[in-house]
Amino acid sequence: MSEQNKPGYLFPLIVMASLFFLFGFITTMNNSTIDFLKNAFGLDDFQKQLPNTFFYGAYILSVPVGFMLTRIGYKNGVLAGLALISLGFFLCIPGVSNGYYGFLSTVSVFAIGVVILQVAAAPYVNALGSPETAASRLTLTNALNSVATVFAPIFVSVLLVTPKLEPGSKMENSAIQEIVKGPFMVIGIITAVILVIMFFLKLPEIKTEDNQAAGSEKRLYKSSAFKYTHVWLGSLAIFLYMGIEIGISSFFPDYAKSLGIQGINGTDMLKYYWGGMMVGRILGIFILRKFKAGQILAICAIGGGVLLGASFALSSSLPLVAMWLFLATGLFHSIMWPVIYNLALEDLGPHVKVASGVIATSVIGASILTLIMGKIQVVTGSVMIAVSLMFFYYLYMIFFAVKGSKIR
Repeated sequence: MSEQNKPGYLFPLIVMASLFFLFGFITTMNNSTIDFLKNAFGLDDFQKQLPNTFFYGAYILSVPVGFMLTRIGYKNGVLAGLALISLGFFLCIPGVSNGYYGFLSTVSVFAIGVVILQVAAAPYVNALGSPETAASRLTLTNALNSVATVFAPIFVSVLLVTPKLEPGSKMENSAIQEIVKGPFMVIGIITAVILVIMFFLKLPEIKTEDNQAAGSEKRLYKSSAFKYTHVWLGSLAIFLYMGIEIGISSFFPDYAKSLGIQGINGTDMLKYYWGGMMVGRILGIFILRKFKAGQILAICAIGGGVLLGASFALSSSLPLVAMWLFLATGLFHSIMWPVIYNLALEDLGPHVKVASGVIATSVIGASILTLIMGKIQVVTGSVMIAVSLMFFYYLYMIFFAVKGSKIR
C-alpha cells in the first residue's frame, strides 16, 4: 500500500503521543514518590527502593503481553492498559490505609497497565506511516515522554508533601491516605476520560506487513519472532542502554561529590541531564529524517563515550568542566532508545507485537545494572570504577548499530 493510499495517520499519532506522555509521567512520578514514602511510612534506605522493584518488576510480563496483543490487537491493548492504570490509581487510595505493602500491591496494578501501554503503543507509532520515518516518529513521541519527566517531579513535590516528623517516626495511614487521595484520584479520572475517548475513536488496526513489505509484494517470514537474531541483539542493546540512561542519573550525585565541587546539589543538577535528553529528542525528530538510524546510533554511542571519558580525564584538573561533561551525555543518550527499538523491529512483519514484548522486558536493565554498579562502588569505594562499566555498554551499542542490527 502506498503512503498516499494509507488512512490518515496524523490524529492517531497525536493520540499515541499523548499516551507516551501519560506513561512517562507515571513512571517518573513513581520514582519521585520515594522520599515522600520514606518520610510518611518511616522507611529505611532499602525499603524505600521497593516502589521501583514493584513497578519495573511488571516488565517481566512484556513477552506475555506481546502474545496477548497478537490476539486482541493494538487498540484493545491500549484500552486494557488505560483501564488498569485508572483502576490502579483508584485502588492506591484504599491501599494506603493498609500500610506500605498494601500500597505497593496497588502499584503493581497500574504498573502492569503501563507495561501494556508501552508494548502496544510503540509498535503502533512505528506502523503509523512509512518505515523510513519510523525512528523519527518514535523520537517525537519519546520527546513528549521526556516533557512528562519534567512535570512529574513538580507534581509530586507540590501535592505530596509530608509534615515535619521526628527522626524514626511515621504518619498514621489515614493521614497518608488524605494526602494521596486528591492527586491519585485526579490521575485516575484523567486516565478514565482518555480511556473513554480511545474507546470511541476509530483508530486503524495496522497490518504490519504493509509497513514492512515493498508495495503489495508479499514476503515470507520466519515462524516466530524468537528466530530473528537482531531481535535478541536489540533486546540486549535496550538492556544495556537502560544501564546507561539510569546509571548516569543514579550515580551523578556521588560522582559530583567525588569531584569535590562545593555548593552543588547533585540531585537538583540532574534537571540538566534530563533537559539535555529532551532537547536531543526534539532535535532527533529532524535528524532521523535525514540520516540512517544505524549511523545515528553509532555516533550517539561514540559521543556519549567520549564525553564520559573526557569527564574522567578532567576530573582532577577541571572538576567543574568534568561535571558538565558528565551531564551532557544526556544529549547523546536522548535518541538511542527509539533508534535501538526501531532497528530491532525491522523486517518482522506479523511478529512485531511479540518482538515488542521481548524488547520491552529488557527495561529491567535499569534495576539490574545499577545494582551491579552500586555493588562495585561499595566494594571498590570508587564511583568512577563503577561508572566505567558504561564504556562496555557504549561499545555494544556501536556493535549493534554497525553489525548486530543487520543480522537476520
